[in-house]
Amino acid sequence: MASEYSFTVSAEQAGERLDKFLTDSLEGFTRSAVQKIIDDGGVMSGGKPLGKNYKVKVNEPIDVTVPDAVPLEVTAEDIALDIVYEDGDLLVVKKPKGMVVHPANGNYSGTLVNALMHHCGDSLSGINGVIRPGIVHRIDKNTSGLLVVAKNDLAHVGLAAQIKNHSFTRAYEAVVYGNIKEDSGTVNQPIGRNPNDRKKMAVVFKNSKNATTHYEVLQRFGDFTHIRCTLETGRTHQIRVHMAYIGHPVAGDDVYGPKKVIRELNGQCLHAKHIGFLHPRTGEFLAFESELPDYFTQFLSKLSK
Repeated sequence: MASEYSFTVSAEQAGERLDKFLTDSLEGFTRSAVQKIIDDGGVMSGGKPLGKNYKVKVNEPIDVTVPDAVPLEVTAEDIALDIVYEDGDLLVVKKPKGMVVHPANGNYSGTLVNALMHHCGDSLSGINGVIRPGIVHRIDKNTSGLLVVAKNDLAHVGLAAQIKNHSFTRAYEAVVYGNIKEDSGTVNQPIGRNPNDRKKMAVVFKNSKNATTHYEVLQRFGDFTHIRCTLETGRTHQIRVHMAYIGHPVAGDDVYGPKKVIRELNGQCLHAKHIGFLHPRTGEFLAFESELPDYFTQFLSKLSK
């Protein structure tokens, strides 16, 4: 059966676009998923369907019908998973560099989702209108490290809410170009699509979202600096964009770094080392750390010589 939701517009929300209002109101739904629900006629007020550009009015009732999740047409593949933790609601996996998280153009097999569908079977969350195997947050193909995966909708909604309110902790380690003089700092700049290249993200001030990255220096190597980054937000390519913005792109990054790429790294030297969150069912705080992978430690060793 479809899921039904009802909301009343507050004075603070009055005047907002309908898609923004619902993205803020419906936990666990992306803006694109909300827009699809609207486009399919699933949002009404007073029995009349509304468009995504509609501006909501104070005290207006908004009724939402979300259809049942439809299966994602992705083949389950017997791919080994490095599982750090697992229970009936979620699992924490360590993704290797080079693995894509979710199938997309050019990558329909060999992804983390293909592996999860084989491992989890029917035990997967169905948030956003399609059965997407628990993907609450992502890391880039050439970023290694920890990801939490939801096995059911309760876990997915609970984890997504923590990410949204910034209580889900995430810390990365990276090697960046140049000598960062300060021992620590914060980059608080909005990120959106690069208007000159839609495949890239950039610090932009139109059609963007607030993004905050804290960093601290772990070790300096003259031409490179080993840092730890803690995220308040989780925008696409956030660390890569922010570090490039302050003149210290991530080593090996062939998108935001210098044209002469360090090929031995096979992508950016960036590792999701820590995640922490409240278990969505028990309320227990769980925290996990991941050892730096070989490519990372070997590069540090080379820089130390």
